[in-house]
Parts: sequence; structure tokens; C-alpha cells
Amino acid sequence: MKAWLLPTFISLLLTLTTCRTAQVADGYAAYPTYEGPDLGLTFQQGRARLRVWAPTADGLKLKLYAEGTGGAPIAEYDMRKAVGGTWLYELPAQPPGRFYVVQATIKGRQLAEVPDPYVHAVGLNGQRGALLDPATVSPAGWADDVRPRLRQATDVVIGEAHVRDLSMDPQSGVQHKGKYLGVAETGTRGPQGVKTGLDHLTELGITHLHLLPTNDHASVDESRLAENPYNWGYDPLHYSAPEGSYATEPADPASRIRELKQLVQTLHGQGLRLVLDVVYNHTATASRNSFEQLVPGYYYRHRPDGSLSDAAACGNEVASERPMVRKLIVESVTYWAREFHADGFRFDLMGVLDLRTMRAVRVALDQQDHSIFVYGEGWTAGSSPVPEAERAVKANVLKLDRIAAFSDELRDGVKGHFARQTEPGFASGQPGLEESVKFGIVAATQHPQLDYTKVNYSKAPWAASPAQTINYVACHDDMVLWDKLTASNPGVSEEERLKMDLLSNTIVFTSQGIPFLPIGDEFLRTKGGSHNSFNQPDAVNQLDWSRKAQYGRVFEFYRQLIALRKAHPAFRLPTQELVQQHLQFLPNLPATTIGYQLLSHAGGDEWATITVLFNGNRQPARLPVPAGRYTVVLNGSEINQKGLRLLEIAGEAAVEVPASSALILVQ
Repeated sequence: MKAWLLPTFISLLLTLTTCRTAQVADGYAAYPTYEGPDLGLTFQQGRARLRVWAPTADGLKLKLYAEGTGGAPIAEYDMRKAVGGTWLYELPAQPPGRFYVVQATIKGRQLAEVPDPYVHAVGLNGQRGALLDPATVSPAGWADDVRPRLRQATDVVIGEAHVRDLSMDPQSGVQHKGKYLGVAETGTRGPQGVKTGLDHLTELGITHLHLLPTNDHASVDESRLAENPYNWGYDPLHYSAPEGSYATEPADPASRIRELKQLVQTLHGQGLRLVLDVVYNHTATASRNSFEQLVPGYYYRHRPDGSLSDAAACGNEVASERPMVRKLIVESVTYWAREFHADGFRFDLMGVLDLRTMRAVRVALDQQDHSIFVYGEGWTAGSSPVPEAERAVKANVLKLDRIAAFSDELRDGVKGHFARQTEPGFASGQPGLEESVKFGIVAATQHPQLDYTKVNYSKAPWAASPAQTINYVACHDDMVLWDKLTASNPGVSEEERLKMDLLSNTIVFTSQGIPFLPIGDEFLRTKGGSHNSFNQPDAVNQLDWSRKAQYGRVFEFYRQLIALRKAHPAFRLPTQELVQQHLQFLPNLPATTIGYQLLSHAGGDEWATITVLFNGNRQPARLPVPAGRYTVVLNGSEINQKGLRLLEIAGEAAVEVPASSALILVQ
């Protein structure tokens, strides 16, 4: 589709997916809606026009300022009432200011000055919008930027990171520490010459870099960056403007736009795709932001007593089911994909959003590129007034097309409960979790050999295909894997914990579905036991590159593990039917062990049969496998796709799998 037709298509899509008069069973259903593609600041031949939806306003003023903060307005204009509850103003060709806000009068009361909800360029701390067309702010060669090729969704390998974490270590070798440009630096080296930053990511072999929120968030004061304030960024201020603290010049609206694009361009040039972590389920505050200052009450869900509902556990939750909220979310996502060439989106607390909104997101992104990957957390952090049958929770993933969710079944099955830090999992010898791990191995799909009644959280499959399941054992939330294994295995030697670590992610990277790794776990990252480091200092959160040098053999194992997965399509089957046809669990295995075979050149693999054995016990286990001549390609901490040794199994013999380890045999 031609780029200039895309906004019109999205508007038509939203019209089709929204019943404007009957959708919402509250007073907001009567509000007029606007279906056009030009909300916010748009430019025609360099001239700006602002359209703002504020159907309950008695009047709307547009104010211009010379700077992004401070000073008095240098021009004020009365916007005129237009169609669909909007207000419109066409700015002069040479406006007297560089920054703008709008101010509504509702029921005779003048509300606060705010940027509009669609703002794309902002000044310091997002206080004011900038009269800047993002399309005019790009690095050299941006028009030629293209996404790296992706054949199918199950080829995706995700690495999760925070912009600051990758570069803040004094030994990172990165010049632009904590910045977008730092992520884009190549040739950086750390202790003992190890590759750091972007070079580390390409050396590791991931396909997608998932960055924690890069949209403008409220927690970090961009005027006090010398104090090194830190936050993950899950407190959105503006959905569609880049965060300024990661830019070299936070007060310059062009800096954050250009440098984020340069990051994307560099990643693409290195063969990596970028996933943006998006937080559309709530806002940093409800009282002072543009939503409440322009259309009070509309953008948020409420309890029967009128108080804000809080399924996000952050003080509020966004009412995605309302037509103009859905429109904002869909157009924001497509803006990031179109203007910044984002390759994927991870939806924070996706279960707070409604199914129709997520469907509209998927369809709109498909008009740009079918390969843009969408996934999210299939749960909420609290109760919501929206019925669960209408929300994008795990149980409803079957109702979504090509949208994936995280499998906490595999996560907690392998490492132990996420919140009960001292509770061990399968990889630490805890019995009774085999079916939960197997649930992840088949990527939450239907498989005839699973006993779903014994799965920890879901008693039925929730994915229609492996591409709808994200398998992982750790992420930015809760303890990193190494700290969790330390807390849940007191008195255990480092070497034993190391075996548990490698076993944990061997399970992840040989399972069907899409593997996910928080960057740093591949060299035993530690946060000193912190389970919620969202606002803790760099000393806790930054990647310690000396650990890559110290645990070089661990990193090399992870690198080869990812290479093994990428080289063998049997681990990346694209459909449920192929998993059912080719993956067969071995019967009658002892407790805290799992074995399965990938049969008949699964997925067109060069290996005819792949036998995968996991022993979570703290002692060796003897596991019965079919007789035959095998090549061992993975044994505990060793990987060699060409073979480590040959193994002959005759008759009813069993193979010994060492304690806390995996064994992969091929024929």
C-alpha cells in the first residue's frame, strides 16, 4: 500500500472495528468521534495544522512558546470547532514560536496547558510539543533503510535490554553511555578485549533486540541527567514521542528523533531487528496529563463508585475499548512502525487491553509489513471492569491472529515460582513440574501426550501455533536467572548452579515457539538479588562486562546454543500440526526428567531424528531411549553440531544423563 494511503486505511479499519454508538455502555458512548487520519500536528508543504479531539470543551486555545520550558507564551490562538468533536487551527507559514501547548475550557473552567495526545516531538521533560515534522529529521541514508529478512516468526530470537544497561559500565568501551547512540556504536571492547554493546548482540546471534520503553516517560528528570537518574520507563508520559534522557540533547526535539532513527538504522545494518516495548495500558498519572485535561474521564476505566480502576497496578488503566482510545493506540503503534521503522512491539500488560484493539493493531501493521512481530504479557496486574472474555489475556490468544504471549508456565516450571524466590523449579530438582515444562516445549499448543491437568497455570492450550508463544525463564521483571538459582538453592556450589543455569536455557532454546533472553544472562548477570530494580542505580542494573570475560565459556555455550537452534528448523516448527506430527515425548521416564524426539526430518531438518533429554535431578539419571547409533551434539555445557562423540544404544539399554543437565543425540 502507498504510504500516503495508510492513515486513511487505518481510519477505515477503526470504523469497521468500532461500533460508535453502542460499544461502550456508559455516558461516553454519546461522545462524537473523529475518523480522519490527521489528529495531532500534521504538515502540508511545510505548514503545520493542529487538530485536537476535545468534544466536551467550550473552547480550546493554542499557545506558542519560544522554548520547551519556562517563559511566557509569545502567541495565543483560539482554535475553531470542527467535525467529530475536534478543534482545528492552521498555523502561519512562519509561526512565532517553536513549541506549543493547548488549553481547554470545560464547563467554564480553564484546565492546564498540555501537548496534544498525538504529539510526536517534544521539548525538555515533554512539557510542550514542538512544531517539528519528524519526517524531516532523519540520519543520512534513512530513506534506504530496510528491515533484515525474516522468513517466518518462529525464526525470531529475542534479546531484551535497557538502553542504559548496555553501555553504562565504565568498562563497556562505549562512548555515548546511556544513549541511543551508545546502542548504535560498533567496535566497542571491554575487559580482556571482549565484545560489548552492539557487537556483543551480533556475536551472540539474536535476531531481535527488545528495548525497554523508549517512548517519553515521566520518571526521569531530563534536566538533571548529571545525577544519573534511572528508571525502566513503564510510566508513559507521551505514547508517540521518544524519551529525551537517551538523547545527547534532551532539550532539542530533533535530537531524540534523529538519534533513535540512527539506532534503528544501525541495527538493521548489522542484521538485527528492533522491538519497542510499548505501554498503552496506563499513564504515569491520570490527573495532570493531556487525556484528563482535554476529555476528562474518557481515556480511563472507572469502578462503579467513580474511582479509577487499576488493572495495571499503577494507579489507573486506559479504556482501550472506547473508540478514540483505540484509535490513538492503533495510530501510535503504526506511527512507530512507519516513521521509525520499528520491527516489532512488546505490549506491557497486554491483558489490560481489549481484543478488538489488539486485532486492529495487527491488521494495521500488516498494511506496512506482515513480518512486524507483536507479543505481550497475557495478564493483568489487578482486576478490571472489562470482562476477561474481551481482554487480550493468555486464555484469549486463540482469538488473536499472529499475536504472541509469554509462557509463565515454562518460566516458573523451569526455574521455580517468580515471586517465591526460594522455591526451586525443574532445573533445580523440584518434582511435579514436568508437565508445565512440557507445556512450554510444545509452545502452549495442543499436543496429545500432555496431561494439561498437571500444568501449573493453564489447564488447556492457549496458542494456535508455536509463533504465539514466547518461552523464557527470566526477563527484566523479578530476579535474573543467576540470582534466582542462588536464592532457591542455598549452599549449592557455583559449579552446580552453573549446570542448572545452562539446563534452564537449553530447555528454552530447544523448545518450540520463540525464545527470549534478557541480555546478560548469557554471562551469569547478577543484580545482587534485587527482584525489582526499576528505579535502582546503574550499579545494580548495568551489564558488568567483566563477567563476560570471567565466564567466557558460559557465553560461548549460549552463543552455540542459539546457533544450534538457528541451524536446525526442527526446533522452529511453524505450525501446531507439525509439532504434533514430529514431536514425540518418550514414555515411562523417572521423576524430574523429560525426554522427547523430533522425528522424520522435522521441518526439513538434515537430522532425521533428534533426541532431547533433560535431567533436573541433582543426581545422574538413566533414561531409556530407542536403540540405535547416535551422535552426541550437546552434553551439559558442551555443544558441537558436528558431534562430540558417538553413542551406541542396544536393545532396552538406557543412556545416563548427568545431574542437572541436558543431552541431545542425533541420527
